[in-house]
Amino acid sequence: MKGALTPILSLVPMLILLALTSGCGNRPEPAPKSLPVVRAGCQGCHADVLDASHAMPCTDCHAGDNTATAKFLAHQGLLARPAHPDSMGKVCGPCHVEMVTTVATSLHFTLKKEVNLVRQAFGAREELAALTDIPPAAAGHGPLALADDLLRRRCLRCHLYSPGDDYPETHRGTGCAACHLSFAGGRLESHAFVRAPADRQCLHCHYGNRVGADYYGRFEQDLNAEYRTPFRPGDPLSRPYGVEFHQLAPDVHKSAGLACIDCHPGSQLMAQAAGPACATCHRLDQARVARLANLTVRDNRVFIIAKLTGKQLEAPLATDPAHARFGATTDCLVCHAQWSFQDQATHLLRLDNADYAPWEYLTVQGSSAVEQLLTRGLETSNVEPVMADGISGAIRPGIWLKGYAQRRWADPLIGADTNGRLRIFRPLLDLSLSHVEEAGEVTVDGVRSTAASQGFRAYTPHTVGRAGLFFRQRLTPNCPPPAPPTP
Repeated sequence: MKGALTPILSLVPMLILLALTSGCGNRPEPAPKSLPVVRAGCQGCHADVLDASHAMPCTDCHAGDNTATAKFLAHQGLLARPAHPDSMGKVCGPCHVEMVTTVATSLHFTLKKEVNLVRQAFGAREELAALTDIPPAAAGHGPLALADDLLRRRCLRCHLYSPGDDYPETHRGTGCAACHLSFAGGRLESHAFVRAPADRQCLHCHYGNRVGADYYGRFEQDLNAEYRTPFRPGDPLSRPYGVEFHQLAPDVHKSAGLACIDCHPGSQLMAQAAGPACATCHRLDQARVARLANLTVRDNRVFIIAKLTGKQLEAPLATDPAHARFGATTDCLVCHAQWSFQDQATHLLRLDNADYAPWEYLTVQGSSAVEQLLTRGLETSNVEPVMADGISGAIRPGIWLKGYAQRRWADPLIGADTNGRLRIFRPLLDLSLSHVEEAGEVTVDGVRSTAASQGFRAYTPHTVGRAGLFFRQRLTPNCPPPAPPTP
């Protein structure tokens, strides 16, 4: 019996296999997975929305190949920053020829006022036409050569050749895009060009203890970690502009709803036209003849139309007898400024060696490049002290470090300008330069600026408020004050 079953049992596996495989020849093969379709053109990868005035092929401004589907082909000859000063004449100029021509000589573009003030304070005799004329690598190590290096690599980061520092609210476009493309959180917010830039655009450059930040009531805190509050280590959100700031009283014009461009039109920012004065809006006779598109006079009342919101604001007229009595010899801000910047004795050191330990509590310098280098240098070895040229991008030895004898906001310091008119002053050129070479030798040690009046310069703080009952106390000059003690 057992022998008779053996052939039958041996057929069982074959029968099972036959049953499992029957019909395989008639079963349809699975369809291959489809690859994602890449649409040709820039919009296939970049879903940017353009404004109506710039609804044109991306390649009109950025070059490249708009018909390619592969990135390396599409980006052949790509111009990443067509609005950069090196390209804006060719790219923006054909449509905006007058604007591109006039902006190239504006103070916002050339920064020649700041450049020449600093250079002359350290011995320069000639005037330069623009920041690009600053010698990039002057021979020798004297004060002027150091000042030139300081300007190119540390001070002039807010110019149209640079995209700014790597902090959330200091990164921006270059050239025309610095004002007319919106950036937020360190990234391009929209590719739609804006005709009327919001204040946020202005503050990408006018932050820190500069005019503009004070309009919002901001005073930059000290650099030392033990004096910055609130003390929130490792939290970048607390330092959107690189250094925390104290929140003081904002300007009354800001509180009323006026933006920067309401008082600073394009004819001033992008050309050489003078901006409006206080009297333009607050004196009826001058308001009647003012050529401001957003200023109207009705029934002997002056109204300002806010450019960003369309809100109509009535400007109070300067009818107090004090204006007639003191207005000819006293600037309006002498009585109306609520506070002013007073950063006295700014010390600037070029360090060519890797001795970072003394700067452990001063890594926050208001410069992302310096902060990143100091942080790495304190954590690991072999971090070379180098910084990029802010104009050419060239990397050169040495980093620029900064400190203050004292930082204060206070009642304004009053003095007479070159015309004998009372103005508010700040120690803008109260600077000293030092240089430590790679071997540790100090070749320049605290050379002070030779600017007149201890470096105090007249300026216009944007901290306007009511004059108050005791405004006459400000009509006595108190500038320059005694020099602060050396730390």
